[in-house]
Amino acid sequence: MQVESQGSAQDGNALRGKRGLQRILNATRYSADGLRAAWQHEDAFRQEVALAAVLIPVGLFLPVGVVEKILLIGVVVLVLIVELLNSGIEAAVDRDSLEINPLGKRAKDIGSAAVMLSLLLAAGTWIAILAAHYL
Repeated sequence: MQVESQGSAQDGNALRGKRGLQRILNATRYSADGLRAAWQHEDAFRQEVALAAVLIPVGLFLPVGVVEKILLIGVVVLVLIVELLNSGIEAAVDRDSLEINPLGKRAKDIGSAAVMLSLLLAAGTWIAILAAHYL
């Protein structure tokens, strides 16, 4: 555990005082690390990526307007974003303790509720747009 926390401190310090291209490169590397970690450790993220891999191409090829395409794809990407944030919350809560704490449970439940709402928004958007064109 000690090595992980030292690595995190070094990562955080790597951005301090950096400007321009080096800061962008560092931030990009950290983002890629986050995506890799979510893929490796989060089943829900992998499932949602699989769903996105199907829905995004479908959204691109549906004969709908450009704004509707943006909405169809945007809500799918939003689900991934909210899942990443939820996974971050869960990791931070679990870092402090694996015992069930009421505040930790509340944080995790609220994150889960955010994912559920984003999924409902995505489903509603897809249904509304498809219904408007095909029903």
